[in-house]
Amino acid sequence: MFLQVLKSKIHRVTVTEANVDYIGSITIDEDLMDAARIVSGEKVQVVDNTNGERLETYVIPGRRGSGCICLNGAAALRIHVGDTVIIMAYALMTEEEARSFKPSIIFPKEGNRL
Repeated sequence: MFLQVLKSKIHRVTVTEANVDYIGSITIDEDLMDAARIVSGEKVQVVDNTNGERLETYVIPGRRGSGCICLNGAAALRIHVGDTVIIMAYALMTEEEARSFKPSIIFPKEGNRL
């Protein structure tokens, strides 16, 4: 049996852009992606602390050091510039692996900086 366990978390970043005319996804500053061990194309859950919205999408890398958090496509209609969000990724692992696994959790500062 496999358990779905928190693998990565970017805690409380501010949405800097929303682009409804894009195909989909969330764009995240590559520095934040690396720090949280999130890879391009990975499925993530985005939770909006401002309005309570929750959605799933995939990640595309944004410019390093930019602090970019951009919701693309339909997600831009639900989560808006200035909202505070939490971004989480999960992994499947055995119960034995899950008991000793430590997720990568980051707490960016103002401007979505490490």
